[in-house]
Amino acid sequence: MDETIAGTEAAQIPKQRGESLLETAVRYAEERHWDVFPGTWLEAVDGVQYCSCGDAVCAAPGAHPAREDWATQATGSPTVARRMWSTHPTASILLPTGRTFDALSVAETAGFLALARMERMELTLGPVTLTPDRRMHFFVLPGAAAKTPDLVRKLGWSPSLLDLVALGEGSYVAGPPTRFGSRGAVQWACRPTPANRWLPDAEELVSPLAYACGRDR
Repeated sequence: MDETIAGTEAAQIPKQRGESLLETAVRYAEERHWDVFPGTWLEAVDGVQYCSCGDAVCAAPGAHPAREDWATQATGSPTVARRMWSTHPTASILLPTGRTFDALSVAETAGFLALARMERMELTLGPVTLTPDRRMHFFVLPGAAAKTPDLVRKLGWSPSLLDLVALGEGSYVAGPPTRFGSRGAVQWACRPTPANRWLPDAEELVSPLAYACGRDR
């Protein structure tokens, strides 16, 4: 996947193959200064993986908050993160939005179309995740959730007609390599690198994302 996207050279974070969730969570806090918090985890029963929440039909097995007060649990301290994951080393890595970043969420098909368009426009991207439920999350500066609807309207679209969701305060995204049950793991479509440490503003990405979502309707 990485070779299809420009500017995704390997750097500090992460080559996660074989790296524990604990160490990855610590690195997110230490190297990227992202807040992190542990979510649910997967438990095997007779060879079948279930979410630790106990719901046999969990919509995001092993990849959602384990407690209602998760927002107060999130930390940017590598030391605290290490302590929290030491209790449940296989807990998912969840990243709250509305703090160091917001996220623009679109369907996978629209996301890849937008990435190709952004490459032609020579836009500088922040990190982008690809989830097993076929969503892509584009990391942008905080504040995107408040202004994205107006930005979409200025482009001539009704926000309710586009599958373009801005995640801000009170929301979260799952960080790689968190797994969604048997569906697979969250991956980087565009890895965190020193070059994209400074995130783009939503205004830079909404136009190509809205165009792609309109094409994908």
